Amino acid sequence: MKNKKKTKAVFTEPGYWQSYSDMMAALLLIFILIIAITLAIYKQKRTDLEEAQLQLNATRTELEASEADLEASKAELEASEEELRNSLKELEEAYAKATMTQEELDAAYLEIDEARAELSATKNELRDIVGIRTDIIGELQTRFSNSSMKVDAQTGSITFSSDVLFRYNSATLTAESKDTLKEIIPMYLGVLLQSSFRPYIAEIIIEGHTDTDGGYESNMTLSYNRANSVARFCLDDANGLTESQIEQLQKVLTVNGRSFSRPIYKADSAEVDMAASRRVEIKFRLKEDEMINKITEVLNQE
Repeated sequence: MKNKKKTKAVFTEPGYWQSYSDMMAALLLIFILIIAITLAIYKQKRTDLEEAQLQLNATRTELEASEADLEASKAELEASEEELRNSLKELEEAYAKATMTQEELDAAYLEIDEARAELSATKNELRDIVGIRTDIIGELQTRFSNSSMKVDAQTGSITFSSDVLFRYNSATLTAESKDTLKEIIPMYLGVLLQSSFRPYIAEIIIEGHTDTDGGYESNMTLSYNRANSVARFCLDDANGLTESQIEQLQKVLTVNGRSFSRPIYKADSAEVDMAASRRVEIKFRLKEDEMINKITEVLNQE
């Protein structure tokens, strides 16, 4: 009779170990849910960063194709991409260590959104700049369609032979060359200085070049003096430009002498074309340096 009572008592005691197991299973489930949520956040963040990097790569491709002058910024863009890859690696390590707080995640998302917006705006501005160059060159070619002077289809520059403008080893314009310049200068500068293009012009450059005959320093002086003679001619209101145009020209005009540092070679030959090398070029530069700096600032943001 006593044994029956003892057995009954054992079966009626609380299931202590069973409750402990249930508690551990619940804790394990919570731990698994925390890991799953963390991995999901990590995956979403990594996807967003990869999309941002893909967009940056696509933008870099468009920039490289848009303008030869932007080749100088290629190294900076590549360095920026390396910094982005390093930033992505740092973020991955941070996620792996579970050290990134929600506030830091929100800040990272905000930086990505701001970078995307600034990149989009910069890309649109760059397209405008490229479009303006195309418009300027197109109008110059139209203006000179009935002239013997040819406009370079890539740069929009025009080139005068020094043999036409000056006598041998002289920087004084001949009477015949002045007649030519009076016809060409107002046509060329009139396009660049018109109101629709003038805000985009960063610099108008008159550049003198010589052949390789003689010393570098003496040719430097000669090339500069010849370019300066053409510049003074342009700034004289008796030669076709209005006072307003001359005032605008003075703000952007640069005169350079190149000596024989940039000779022209004969076709399929290493021989210098002496006659072609003696020249004065007039060209322009758009406000692209500011665009490059702006793009670099965006891409260098951490």
